[in-house]
Amino acid sequence: MKIAIIGTGISGNIAAYLLNQAHDITVYEKNNYIGGHSRTLEIDYDGKKIPVDTGFIVFNYRNYPLLTGMFKHLEVEVEKSDMSFAASINNSWLEYNTQSLAKLFAQKKNLLRPKYIGMLKDITSFFKESKLILESGEIDMNLGEFVKNLGLGDWFKRYFLYPMGGAIWSCPIEQMLQFPAYTFIRFFENHGLLATEGQPQWYTVTGGSKQYVEKLTASFDDKVRLNCAVKSIKRDNNKVEVTDQNGNTEVYDHVVMASHADESLKILSDATHEEKAILSNFTYQKNIAYLHRDVSLMPKNKNAWASWVYLSKEKEDKTPDISVSYWMNLLQNIDDKYPLFVTLNPHTEPDPELVFNRHEFHHPVFTKNAIKAQKEIELIQGKNNTWFCGAYQRYGFHEDGMMSGVNVAKELGVDLPWQES
Repeated sequence: MKIAIIGTGISGNIAAYLLNQAHDITVYEKNNYIGGHSRTLEIDYDGKKIPVDTGFIVFNYRNYPLLTGMFKHLEVEVEKSDMSFAASINNSWLEYNTQSLAKLFAQKKNLLRPKYIGMLKDITSFFKESKLILESGEIDMNLGEFVKNLGLGDWFKRYFLYPMGGAIWSCPIEQMLQFPAYTFIRFFENHGLLATEGQPQWYTVTGGSKQYVEKLTASFDDKVRLNCAVKSIKRDNNKVEVTDQNGNTEVYDHVVMASHADESLKILSDATHEEKAILSNFTYQKNIAYLHRDVSLMPKNKNAWASWVYLSKEKEDKTPDISVSYWMNLLQNIDDKYPLFVTLNPHTEPDPELVFNRHEFHHPVFTKNAIKAQKEIELIQGKNNTWFCGAYQRYGFHEDGMMSGVNVAKELGVDLPWQES
């Protein structure tokens, strides 16, 4: 069959890799590179060439079985990484690092802050209550309602939960509080975040994620059309017409929409009532990422530096305005002589002289309506010879995108060439 695949993120790439083994595929990509959020830049840092990731960075073997199975099959080299969390609140008024007990008190004055000690106790209570929720089954309330019912302190909410959740999902606090509580808690549990020990070992791809992208796409890279956005898709007479930005129209037997849900809906010129009703429930948050060397976007106290640093600046309504800095030296084992950071949505932009790159990402926002729509995707899957895949169909991470792409390929008759773990 002739199959069009829209998008070269992890979902589109794994679908293309599998479907190419049995079908005639064509892959459309609006950008000038293959990979979506797998985006490695090779920068010139004072004469030294350094590959550094700006999107997908880390994974673990416990929660990413499909991804790690693919890495093994493709012989992708990986190395250990670090997944520590820290926070710097209101221009370093409060700083702490979860890497160790000593670093929780990176600021010695925290020992004398009753509210800080109370926050640590509330973290333990939250972990305990969350585990009970997971044991008892789903609950029909959002995260904001759940936290309110627990009666946990203001410091816990403002200086731990809100920054951590907002950082992980790259979304404003107001949106995060609308997350279904069970979805939020389940993700935390799966990633070892509901305990002070037992977290999985994290890894990163040696040389950057482009190494796996190149291996994954090698068998079909001649079938990828870069800088070729799809403008419209029309389904008729059991065929699919795809028209690109240049006005070229080609006819296919099937189309795999591996683009963001909102983009997919926009280019389906004859979207059905069901497609509109389901896909319109997925929304996205724009996030600006800077790759830079400006240390002012890290905590003032070096002991509070971690892989992920929440930079929180409270607004007048006391809700934090979240920014996140990723310490790439720790995440990707880059020589400390070359300090490198990726900062999302900085409160103050880094010094332009210290910026290597600026890029705009869009991340899915998991509202109650989005979670409901995830369960309804099956109602439109395959209808009109149209298939949908993307990380938005689960938690929004690499494994989720891969899972959806693999599922679509299976529906079209192609299974994984390696054994699933």
